[in-house]
Amino acid sequence: MNISNNEKIFSPAKLTLSLRITGQRQDGYHLIESEMVTLDLTDSITFKEGRRSVIYKGKYPIEPTPEEDLVMRALNFLDTDASVEVHKSIPPKGGLGGGSGNAAAVLRYYGYTDSRKAVELGADVPFNLFGGRAIVRGIGEIIEPLQYEERVFTLVTPPIGCSTVEVYQKWDKLGGPTGNNGNDLESAALRVCPELSKWKDALETHTGLKPKLAGSGSTWFVEGNFPGEGFVVARTLPAFT
Repeated sequence: MNISNNEKIFSPAKLTLSLRITGQRQDGYHLIESEMVTLDLTDSITFKEGRRSVIYKGKYPIEPTPEEDLVMRALNFLDTDASVEVHKSIPPKGGLGGGSGNAAAVLRYYGYTDSRKAVELGADVPFNLFGGRAIVRGIGEIIEPLQYEERVFTLVTPPIGCSTVEVYQKWDKLGGPTGNNGNDLESAALRVCPELSKWKDALETHTGLKPKLAGSGSTWFVEGNFPGEGFVVARTLPAFT
């Protein structure tokens, strides 16, 4: 594929509206059933011809290790060379799939759509290949598209991250509780990162609604338009065409 220098594509965030854990594979990976949607909170990615490289700029100029750099891993996965610049507007480590969305955007740019293999890059990559609204099953590789719904959400992302691995491990140690707020991992995440409760309480005070945790955290959200300092209002986007 020929690259047009400075060609820019967008990499939206995803929001996990619900998460049920339905089992566990022999290799330890948990099986899920989850509803996810794409949001208009986006990073942007610029491609140039050049050696295989990635640089991050923007509001969140992250510096991932080679093992954590999902854009570089996507380029390696495709075995393709490009000089890539990622402008980050999605808060990192907030459970909004920013890194996975970046990797999926690279795959889309090169026309790759095999979700069952793309999951090798991360559990959120397959959904982010297609976007929109879907039920996600397995370890993230089974995508069942749903009809698009125009919705708006208010989010707050704490300046702390929750380790997904630690949250799942805590869920196991707690005996696999079923969440009463649509997310089986919520109680485990609060055990791993008790300080998350401060942002949950702040969002509830701001909106008068009971917040939900996005995936394994750390973002909290409610449905509705409630602008305010420290809060982000985002709208859903249809599937990528």
